[in-house]
Amino acid sequence: MKLPDIDPVLVHLGPVAIHWYAIAYIAGIVCGWLYVSRLLRRDELWAPRTPPITTAQLDDLILWIMLGIILGGRIGYIIAYDTSIIWEHPLQMFQIWQGGMSFHGGFLGVMTASLLYCRAKKLDVAGILNLGDALAAAAPIGLFFGRLANFVNGELWGRPTTLPWGMDFCNKYILQQYNGVCPADPDGIPVLRHPSQLYEALGEGVILFTLMWLLIHRFGKLKQPGLILGVFIAGYGIVRILLENVRNPDAQMPDFLKHWITMGMILSIPMVLVGGFLIWNSRRMAAQNDA
Repeated sequence: MKLPDIDPVLVHLGPVAIHWYAIAYIAGIVCGWLYVSRLLRRDELWAPRTPPITTAQLDDLILWIMLGIILGGRIGYIIAYDTSIIWEHPLQMFQIWQGGMSFHGGFLGVMTASLLYCRAKKLDVAGILNLGDALAAAAPIGLFFGRLANFVNGELWGRPTTLPWGMDFCNKYILQQYNGVCPADPDGIPVLRHPSQLYEALGEGVILFTLMWLLIHRFGKLKQPGLILGVFIAGYGIVRILLENVRNPDAQMPDFLKHWITMGMILSIPMVLVGGFLIWNSRRMAAQNDA
């Protein structure tokens, strides 16, 4: 199966090119914003506490979050995956529409922005955790759109496979971008690979969102500050570690490590530990309140 000939540029408006990658980020932020707004308007989901912020305050927070995603995602990618950009192609540091965004960096950027906002609004610990719960509940929406954009760009492809849905990540737009060469096909020989971007869209997006939706709307877990946040952080880490086994090894990793561990695994292991702590802590706080 060959990668469809989908132009990474959705439309040209004169000298301005609007990429699917940018549309994916916008769609993720807008849909996530609408979903969090809906959660904040349902007081019964938070009782006996009140929602951590109002919908008007969320409107202010969105700008902070957007900056956290963009700056954190790009800086995280450069530090973890491609520091050579800094001295070889410094202008590419600003070309985020070409891809090259790190989830882990974006996650830290959003966490930093949210904590600064919480400090400005003087939220207590439970309020900070509940705000994290609300934002985490919407995060898989952005991940879903982002992974689809990775697929359209023909980037972050998987390891070679013989499975019937294996895909050759080469089309006319990739050939144009890389001067007649497809990076996924070494020596110009077509290689069928795992469509790992679609696996991640399913695991990090659909499955995680469904799990947290059930915890919130069926089991009322927003009443336990930090639980949804912990489930998202640990869940993402577990899914990412598992799927790294079918994702192409990072180029910058030493050869003797490439078949054992990847940068994505290294960055995700702390997430599993932190997420597990947040889940444990939420249960501990709930037990204390019931005592």
